[in-house]
Order: sequence, then structure tokens, then C-alpha cells
Amino acid sequence: MSACTGIAATRSPARSPVRSRGRPSSPAGHAPLRLAALLAPAAAVFAAFFLLPLVRLIAIGAGGAEGWGAYLATLTDPGHLDSLVSTLALSAGVTVATLAIATVAGLFLVRHRFPGHALLVALLTFPLAFPGAVIGFMVIMLAGRQGLIGTVTQALTGGRLVFAYSMAGLFLGYVYFSIPRVILTVMAAAEKLDPRLEEAARSLGAPPWRVAADVILPALKPALISAGALCFATAMGAFGTAFTLATRINVLPMTIYTEFTLQANIAAAAALSVLLGLITWAALALARSAAGGSVAAAG
Repeated sequence: MSACTGIAATRSPARSPVRSRGRPSSPAGHAPLRLAALLAPAAAVFAAFFLLPLVRLIAIGAGGAEGWGAYLATLTDPGHLDSLVSTLALSAGVTVATLAIATVAGLFLVRHRFPGHALLVALLTFPLAFPGAVIGFMVIMLAGRQGLIGTVTQALTGGRLVFAYSMAGLFLGYVYFSIPRVILTVMAAAEKLDPRLEEAARSLGAPPWRVAADVILPALKPALISAGALCFATAMGAFGTAFTLATRINVLPMTIYTEFTLQANIAAAAALSVLLGLITWAALALARSAAGGSVAAAG
């Protein structure tokens, strides 16, 4: 009996105590820390270069003698209101003209290949390299007192046509530097159009204008809205061209410059700046909603 017990004892080894091994911490526990570390640089840049300057600008606008009434004065002061209306009308006109020109030219360039096609597209985007002051100078060389148009009209009619220093000259300059931004967006969208839809419309007897109105333009609608919003916002805030042609031009960027430098009315300049920013932001937000969030991509 004791022998069997000894044999059993030798055959069944004693169980060693189970050691508890520490499990590695779950990666999900570090996810909030990683996210915070990744967002910290972006948050710091956003706060330093956007949020704090904007808050300071709003506070300066309300820091004058009129207090928060300075913001209401931007809409009730006759000079400021006239400048705002002129800027809105100019920006809307530039947007409509640019969309019309760029849509026709963009569709043509996408659907027709010819010698020099790449060079022509490159030349159409050339104005993107020019600052506003250079574009203003080019408008003066074209329609100024010694410009080409004045020289030609004097030779033909005996009178010199000069419009560089007016809203017409500013309109011409804004359309010139807005076309490249819009035409690139239109061309990118037109390349994605399905030609079978147009062929189906033509096979059903639709004339060309119906094909354009019912097939092409609806397909280009998001791109046109996005490009138009960017064009409008750029025209609202453009300063260099207006400053170069500022003899008889009353637009909001020039009014802000005058209030800040010549009148030393910093509160009014800040209030007008906030108003300008709100208008352009609202235009971009509405366009982003209408175009399905593609405004940023159009830029």
C-alpha cells in the first residue's frame, strides 16, 4: 500500500503555483492622449493665428467712442453703406462675368485638342502669378491716360477713352485675375462629365441649347457654385488692384485702408473688417451647403 502510494507520488508531479503575468495595457487607453498630442499643434496655430486675432479685432471694433454701436454704424453711415453696396455689386458682377467666360472657355478647352493647347491653358493661368498691384498697372497700360485703348480711340474718333481709374477698370482687373481660378475648376469638372448623357439627349432630338441647359450645366452646378463663391469672396477682399487704381473707386477694402491710415479711426476700420469677413464667410458657407461641401476642394 505504501509502495503504491510512493509510485503514485512519483508519477504525479506537484503543481507549481500559477504566476500572474501582467497584461499589456490596451492601445485604446492611449487613444485620447495620442489624439490630444496630434491636435495640440493645430489647436495652437488656430488659436495664435485665427482665434486670438479675430477676438482682438472684434474687441477693437467695440473699443471706440461708439462702443458696440460702431458695428451698427457700418450699416447706417452713408459713406460706409455706399462703399458696401458698391463692393457687393462689383463682386457679384465680377462673379457672373467670370463664370460665363470661364465656363465657355473651359468646356471648349476640355473637348477640343489642337496644336498649342497646353500652352494656351498655361497662358490662361498666368495671371495667378501676378499680385494685385501688377494687375492694376496692366489695367492702366490698357485703359489709362496713356493706355492702348485711349490711343486707338483717339486715332479713330479724336477722343481718348479712359476708364482705368473707375469701377469699370477695377471690374476689368478683377475679371482678369478671377478667370484662371474659375477656369481650372470648370475644366476639372468637365473632364468627369459622361458624354453618353449628352449623346442620349441628342438622340432624343434635344437641340444644343437644351443639352447645355438640361445636361451640362446641372452636372457642372457644384463646381460652378464653388468657383463662384471663391470668386465672389476674392473680389470682396481684394486690395492691391483697388489701391493701384484708387483715384475714384469706393470699395470696402479701400474704405478700411482710409479709416485706418488717413482718418486714424481704428475702431471703424476694425468694425468694417469684421463686416467684410462676415459677408465673405456667409457667401462661402452658403455655397458650401449648396455645392455639397466642395468649396474648399475647388480652391
